[in-house]
Amino acid sequence: MGTRDINEYNRSNSPLHRKSYEFSIRIINMVKYIKCSAKEYALTNQVLRSGTAVGALVREAEFAQSSSDFINKLSIALKECNETFYWLNLLRDTEYITDKEAESILQDCNELLAILISSVKTVKERNKKSANGEK
Repeated sequence: MGTRDINEYNRSNSPLHRKSYEFSIRIINMVKYIKCSAKEYALTNQVLRSGTAVGALVREAEFAQSSSDFINKLSIALKECNETFYWLNLLRDTEYITDKEAESILQDCNELLAILISSVKTVKERNKKSANGEK
C-alpha cells in the first residue's frame, strides 16, 4: 500500500491517526518478514495483535459515545502500544529482528506512546475544567 492509499484512508489530519495506521502497516510487514524467514508464530501473533490494535482503537475513539468512552478507547490503545513495545523488545532480544530493525520501529512505538499519553492527559484535563465550570 503506497502513501497515496494511506492518505486516502486517513481523511483526518490527526498525527495520531496517521502514525497509528502507518505503525500498523510496519508491524504487519515485520510479521510477514519474520514468518517467511524464521517461521515464528507465537511471538509474531502477539505483536501483530497488539500492534494493529493501537490504530483500530484510535479509529474507534473517533466515534466515541462520550468523553469517557473516548478516554477509555485511547487508554486501551495506550496499553496495547505499551504491550507492543514489550513484544518488539522481546523479538529484538531473541534475535528474531536485528538491533537496527528494532531501533526504527521502537522509535515509532515510543512516539505513539507519547502522543497517546498526551492525548489522554489533555482530554482528562478538559473534562476536569468542564466539570468545574472553567473554560
